[in-house]
Amino acid sequence: MLEINGLSASYGNVQVLWDVCLRVDEGEFVALVGANGAGKTTLLNAVSGVMKPGSGSVTFMGHRIDGSAPNAIVNLGLSHIPESRQVFTEMSVRENLEMGAYPSRAWKSRRETMKKVFGLFPRLEERAGQLARSLSGGEQQMLALGRGLMSLPKMCMIDEPSNGLAPLIVTEIFEILKSLHKEGITILLVEQNVRQTLAIADRAYVLENGHNALDGACCDLAESEHVRKAYLGH
Repeated sequence: MLEINGLSASYGNVQVLWDVCLRVDEGEFVALVGANGAGKTTLLNAVSGVMKPGSGSVTFMGHRIDGSAPNAIVNLGLSHIPESRQVFTEMSVRENLEMGAYPSRAWKSRRETMKKVFGLFPRLEERAGQLARSLSGGEQQMLALGRGLMSLPKMCMIDEPSNGLAPLIVTEIFEILKSLHKEGITILLVEQNVRQTLAIADRAYVLENGHNALDGACCDLAESEHVRKAYLGH
């Protein structure tokens, strides 16, 4: 479904990614883990068209998308839910969700899709008329996820959804991610919370200093001595 080969990316003269390779098959839940500054967010930005990679290729659903505009990539069915939520704070919850439905095929069914989103996130329905800035951090993360689903994606790339949230809310967000996967959405999850991520994903890639370090089934990586020492604290 998504295939990244030899991807390199830089911010000006500072190179962040070196020849990164990653694959996500349809229906999978794949995690990308690593420390702060490893290049995880840069990788998602390069895939979604937010930045142009320096070299390498990105293919989604058989289409070469590296260098494509973000709206064209969303139209193909790839949704990027960014780090730090980035909701439109002076717009209502409902308006934020409608903004996610701008692809023409999604706009036509936006009311039905919004009902499904409210089914997943009842608190958003309760607060549909409120400004997004009035929501808690956890509610804003739910709104960001809901907005990403409004485009009717075939696959979601989700960046650090647990960032800055209380432990109980983090557990709730991870349960929601499991539900989305069960409903058939392919997921690529970027997370620093390695323990919980390896517990819910199928496979994972470990990114270190902009390079592929390890990859494999999550159950195997959880037993890896390197992963246990570097990311699990033992």
